[in-house]
Amino acid sequence: MIHTDGWVGYNSLKAKGYSHKITKIKRSEKLAHELMPRVHRVAALLKRWILGTHQGSVSDKHLDYYLDEFTFRFNRRHSRARGLLFYRLVQQA
Repeated sequence: MIHTDGWVGYNSLKAKGYSHKITKIKRSEKLAHELMPRVHRVAALLKRWILGTHQGSVSDKHLDYYLDEFTFRFNRRHSRARGLLFYRLVQQA
């Protein structure tokens, strides 16, 4: 189940076989951060990362790899051993 806001970019999810739950944030009485906590922050960081690192040029073919890298970096953003980041990446590969 993929839970998103009403952005039109998500319209193709059902056609790709995903269950899709839409929450229209603008029509809700609750604030966005109450409906979908932390989602907007991560989505904004992902968009900024794609624009900054890859200049917005990512192919559908390699999207899984881009998202894996983003997840790896996001989960280690507060790591005290930043020098080991590449070493850990090679270990996991």
